Amino acid sequence: MDLQALTQTAVEFIRAHQGWGFFVVMLLAFGESLAFISLLVPATVILLGVGFLVGESGISFWPLWAAAAIGAFFGDWLSFWIGLKLKGDVVRYWPLSRNPDLLQRGHRFFERWGTLGVFVGRFSGPLRASMPLVAGICDMSPMAFQLANVTSAMIWAAGILAPGAFGLKWLQGWI
Repeated sequence: MDLQALTQTAVEFIRAHQGWGFFVVMLLAFGESLAFISLLVPATVILLGVGFLVGESGISFWPLWAAAAIGAFFGDWLSFWIGLKLKGDVVRYWPLSRNPDLLQRGHRFFERWGTLGVFVGRFSGPLRASMPLVAGICDMSPMAFQLANVTSAMIWAAGILAPGAFGLKWLQGWI
């Protein structure tokens, strides 16, 4: 199944089963933010499609926004916890064992930017999954991490869903 078919299937499932939309979006955002798994889950494209579904079908934006923010928050929180527990041994596990440069780039970025790096990392595909892991490895203060985590998750969720949800309505009204 290619990316387009997977995206279409997920969006159609949410359209047909709106009651499951919250959980599907939360799971997608969780997978997108979780170290290791984010490399396997094409959630960004699917979530953009969900945003367009919201704009086209009248599904309420706010519950899906909350689901995306909650999923992203917990994905980063778990990645941070894994970093705290495994420290440098994390490079022995796939996919980092095959791509150690991901962790090295994240570490350099974290050393330079700290808490701001964790916040900004949410908005960069390659850094999204590695920054929380690196923050845990570097023993970042859990309070500082969670502050960056929760604020970036809320903004990221809006940024991934709102263009489709509101942009489509704006374009229709403008045209």
